[in-house]
Amino acid sequence: MGARADIALALARMATTVRIDGRGRAIAVVTAAVLIGCQAQPAAPSLSLDVADVASAAPLGASRPSSGASGPSAPIRLPEDEAPHDVLTEWWYYTGHLWTDAGSRYGFQFVVFQSIRGANPVGYLAHFAITDVARERYSFAARVAQRRAVPPSLDLEVGGWTLQGGAGRDILAAATDDYGLELALTPQKPAALHAGGSISFGTAGNSYYYSRTRLAVAGTMRDGDSVSQVAGLAWHDHQWGNFIVPAVGGWDWFSIQLDDGADLMLTVLRGADGRRTVAFGSYIDAGGGLGDLTASDAEIRALGAWTSARTGATYPSGWELAVGPIAERAVPRLNLRVVPVIADQELAFDRTSYWEGAVDVSGTIDGRPAAGHGYVELTGYSGG
Repeated sequence: MGARADIALALARMATTVRIDGRGRAIAVVTAAVLIGCQAQPAAPSLSLDVADVASAAPLGASRPSSGASGPSAPIRLPEDEAPHDVLTEWWYYTGHLWTDAGSRYGFQFVVFQSIRGANPVGYLAHFAITDVARERYSFAARVAQRRAVPPSLDLEVGGWTLQGGAGRDILAAATDDYGLELALTPQKPAALHAGGSISFGTAGNSYYYSRTRLAVAGTMRDGDSVSQVAGLAWHDHQWGNFIVPAVGGWDWFSIQLDDGADLMLTVLRGADGRRTVAFGSYIDAGGGLGDLTASDAEIRALGAWTSARTGATYPSGWELAVGPIAERAVPRLNLRVVPVIADQELAFDRTSYWEGAVDVSGTIDGRPAAGHGYVELTGYSGG
């Protein structure tokens, strides 16, 4: 989702020890100079959304990000643009659902953030999280690294965790004391270019954004001392550009993979004043055809709330989504119910926390029964 830069920037600002895995071993002290540098930050607009608006089934947003001439000037080129870029901010984000041969189910999140500031080393931050559905357990960790230069291809290593790929065929490997993954991902659809692939945040800068919304997954999963073969479905977001969005107060991001082969992405941004300003989305049919979603095309209604004992933050929990129909963009009428597989899927570090978790989806498409899975990301609810 477009505003994930704020997670990277907030974590980069930490002049504190980052701890990893179940033993809590310190791997690095991240200072502001390492990942952000000492350059002055450009002014940013106030982007916002009121949580109460979401709960009252307000439209998806009051506006959408601009694209075209006001965004990045060159079109996205794939597979070339899968590789790291020499820009201020970039990330590769993976979420997905895994099943063992015995039927055990897990959700996973793996992300690598890249930050370039002046003459400082290229900074990297990685997050890894596992949702253990049967045990109702959520495990998360972070690692950091530096490089002297941006690598020429998608071949990244952050504290022993690795990401390699090309042409959408990516390989992920990450492990903690409790869980480990080695996964191969294969695209089932062309890349989806949201808002045409370019988004402008005004004075905060411009961004490229595409997703591979349906990736077949195969590999191994370690749960404690037990290793199993797993298969499943994943979603990949890639965003980069010369942008910084420190004024964004938070966002809600939904990625949904339906059993009929269609996928849905919805993003709503909000600011410190709680007012909604930027919202956009995409409906991707089973064949890969994309229909852009604008401010009036969708409604989101929160069904409940969950309060973290860890941070005290209260997040919406469970949603009803209503989208379309939009005949001219081949978007059907979707009425979907989105429910977390477990309530506690909050990543909480020293100064930054957010909720990112696996969800189940049910409802209708043009009146026909529908089901699927997805991931939801919620930020800004704890001030982190």
